[in-house]
Amino acid sequence: MSFGFFRKAPRALRPFPASARVFPAAGEGAGSAGEPRREEEGGGKRGRQRRRRRHFRRVTERRVRGGSKMAAPEERELTAEQTEKLLQFQDLTGIESMDQCRHTLEQHNWNIEAAVQDRLNEQEGVPSVFNPPPSRPLQVNTADHRIYSYVVSRPQPRGLLGWGYYFMMLPFRFTYYTLLDIFRFALRFIRPDPRSRVTDPVGDIISFIHMFEEKYGRIHPVFYQGTYSQALNDAKRELRFLLVYLHGDDHQDTDEFCRNTLCVPEVITLINTRMLFWACSTNKPEGYRVSQALRENTYPFLAVIMLKDRRMTVVGRLEGLIQADDLINQLIFIMDANQTYLVSERLEREERNQTQVLRQQQDEAYLASLRADQEKERKKKEERERKKKKEEEVQQQKLAEERRRQTLQEEKERKSECLPPEPHPDDPESVKIIFKLPNDSRVERRFHFTQSLTVIHDFLFSLKESPEKFQIEANFPRRVLPCLPTEEWPNPPTLQEAGLSHTEVLFVQDLTDD
Repeated sequence: MSFGFFRKAPRALRPFPASARVFPAAGEGAGSAGEPRREEEGGGKRGRQRRRRRHFRRVTERRVRGGSKMAAPEERELTAEQTEKLLQFQDLTGIESMDQCRHTLEQHNWNIEAAVQDRLNEQEGVPSVFNPPPSRPLQVNTADHRIYSYVVSRPQPRGLLGWGYYFMMLPFRFTYYTLLDIFRFALRFIRPDPRSRVTDPVGDIISFIHMFEEKYGRIHPVFYQGTYSQALNDAKRELRFLLVYLHGDDHQDTDEFCRNTLCVPEVITLINTRMLFWACSTNKPEGYRVSQALRENTYPFLAVIMLKDRRMTVVGRLEGLIQADDLINQLIFIMDANQTYLVSERLEREERNQTQVLRQQQDEAYLASLRADQEKERKKKEERERKKKKEEEVQQQKLAEERRRQTLQEEKERKSECLPPEPHPDDPESVKIIFKLPNDSRVERRFHFTQSLTVIHDFLFSLKESPEKFQIEANFPRRVLPCLPTEEWPNPPTLQEAGLSHTEVLFVQDLTDD
């Protein structure tokens, strides 16, 4: 009895993700020693996938119906897009429990790449780094994909001597691998696999690159110096093929592949010009985590990943010791077979960009028109407010002028009422004064010698024809009579003190404008 579950399961029995599966070839094991086999997915697998999707949808519908005993109160129905993501995540990770798959995806906001990246950390109890809700959810194509797989088998024993040696060593190999698996299984309970805890993924990549250059030299394809998730994002953003190489340090074919295949100038030129190249050792936590996601069968292992139907998909798997010329042919075949998807995606992106630019231009034109309309409306509003303010000022001025005139008229009436009576013409102590007004009119009146010059001012002020502000001037000698109190004349003099005779002519000078 073999403890096959302690090491990698045989290819025919091991489940692979839908987007990264090696398809069994008809008559496996047949053919000459070392002859590579090309295997493509048959129609049976696609039928099984469709049946799985239909079965999952029926189960989901039953679980979320009202009154169902299976549905939890907080569960809600999944959309078609989330259902496809759930099935794809299960295929990529190999997790059997749908509830666990759904829980993991919900923690990562339905980001498949991030969920796969953190799955092993969750198993070891390391807190996962959940992604924030994306501004735009990733759309997943619901169509089934045909994955190209190319496997190079190791040479089979030939002749009686070869088969005899094979059967002679079989018990020893069986015992060795069985004991090794038991030891590894027991060691997991004592000390968890340190590779399951990814603490420095970039450090793992840099360390592997240094190790590779020390062992195989500096002539090699350009390594992507970043995490697996970063490489996926860059390949998706740049619409380029991503070639993933998982380095098995302990595998017997690794050294020969690195020296005679991967570091060949023709291979380097092809990879550097047409692909992004990400590589890591499976002995490193980052490489081990990617290995758990891609589930390779043997080493050396290469996977070609690209954006297909708006999701990153494994479109080709190359396993085994492949020669340089054969590797070039297989990579070119995979890229040529899937180039149309990248071309289509580029066209869609260009169309989206053009649509976005057009929409942006329309938005800018609309905003410019809106700003122009707002500016016009603002100017109109300012003009209306200015006119309204001016009208209010004019109205206030009119009211003030009316109040001033009313006050002036009342003051004239008061002054007129307070004037002393005019002396009799025969009164010897009276003086006759003739006033020449600014409008060339004349006014005559008699005043008493003993009266103050203020009386003359009040008399003129009470006249309708007199200006609001004025001064009284005498002609011989020419002088201004101090009719109102000033600092020089606090008490205006009388007519006699001012030197006015029995008959005088005085001039009224208008001071209103001054």
